[in-house]
Amino acid sequence: MIMRILGEGQYEIAASHLDRLNALDVVLQAAAASGDEAEFAAGLRELLDTVRALGTRLPDSDLAPSDLILPDEDTSLDELQELLADEGLIPG
Repeated sequence: MIMRILGEGQYEIAASHLDRLNALDVVLQAAAASGDEAEFAAGLRELLDTVRALGTRLPDSDLAPSDLILPDEDTSLDELQELLADEGLIPG
């Protein structure tokens, strides 16, 4: 699976890591639902750091389509709530 972090680039993520990322996404959804800006910022940072740690960064010249697009760390809670689908940022 290829995930894009807006403004940063794409990462290839093995399917074996999706459960971990989904668990972080659940925490992020809860923070967004509660309106807790600090918890939201920490959750988003942890999700993106985990994608970076578990994924393999693809070259910028690689134009493969992204399976998922994640916001950058500067995304506000209000902006994220507009992006969230019923399943969060990472469906599954």
